[in-house]
Amino acid sequence: MSGAPDGAWQRAARQFVHVRPAPGAHRAALRAGVSVGVPLLLVVALGRPHLSAYAAFGAFTSLYGRNHVGLPRVTMQLSAAAALLASLVAGVLVGATGSHWLAVGVATVLVLAGSALASAQDWHPPGPLFLVFAFGATSSVPHATSDVGVAALVATASAAFALVVGNAGAVLRRDLAAFRRAGPRERPRQVAWGDVLLYGTAVLLAGAAATLTGLGHPYWASVAAVAPLMGLGATNRLVRAAHRVVGTLLGLLTSALLLAPHPSPVAAVLVVAVLQVAAELLIGRNYGLALLVITPMALLLGQVAVQRPVGELLLERGVQTVLGAVVAAVVVLVARRVRPAGGRG
Repeated sequence: MSGAPDGAWQRAARQFVHVRPAPGAHRAALRAGVSVGVPLLLVVALGRPHLSAYAAFGAFTSLYGRNHVGLPRVTMQLSAAAALLASLVAGVLVGATGSHWLAVGVATVLVLAGSALASAQDWHPPGPLFLVFAFGATSSVPHATSDVGVAALVATASAAFALVVGNAGAVLRRDLAAFRRAGPRERPRQVAWGDVLLYGTAVLLAGAAATLTGLGHPYWASVAAVAPLMGLGATNRLVRAAHRVVGTLLGLLTSALLLAPHPSPVAAVLVVAVLQVAAELLIGRNYGLALLVITPMALLLGQVAVQRPVGELLLERGVQTVLGAVVAAVVVLVARRVRPAGGRG
């Protein structure tokens, strides 16, 4: 009677430690490192480190379409860039109100729309993770409504640079056939509405619970709740939730080592670029391993824009991540019980 549960646990344990091959990851990693590093160095060199978050979220355009080339990649990246820009602008406007509860509500609406778009257009990476990150990071910082123009301009310029970097290879190879492929003419995929509802529920619950704690960076819980749901199937999602917790907590150790010397903005940006490359090399192999570098990368990026006490930052990251991952696990387990047989996840 215990064979099936034992077998499920064994499969999950193997999946937790399994390191998969990731052919071609080095190319995507280099593109991402250049796309993120150059705009960040530029805003720091101009003496505007507070603009670094806007530049970074525009640069995240480079993370999309790594398995595509030519026109299909351009189309996916343009779609993602527009969604990232909308999330950023919404974050600035909500940040101008200073309302944490408004942020929870807008984040929920945003994740519902973003996950539907991602599903319909088959984004890779899937889901609305970076939209939640972009909105949460900007909405959690005080803004004036007049900041919208500058934020949009910096993010747009950074996204445009990422598009150039991400597609320069096909142009240099004169691979014109890649740009004639029928990516945009493919029929849209059917939206996985069950997953859309799952994302929305997770963000609403995690955001509300994190806000009630009174700790800073409540959006980190929302990000941690969304990340596991990018997997396919309940077991994969639960393993990703465990990866999120263990990888983040271990990543806080590397974060402490990198943050302790209080690196200059230039040094921090150079480290962020290197960590971005490492993250792209690892993300397809094992999500938990990738979090060892994603965690310090996110914290360093935040410190470039706004300096915070390191100990407080590490505590908030740990607590909010665990909270968000627990919410994700609960949502996945409940969904598995209520979905009809044969339903996805």
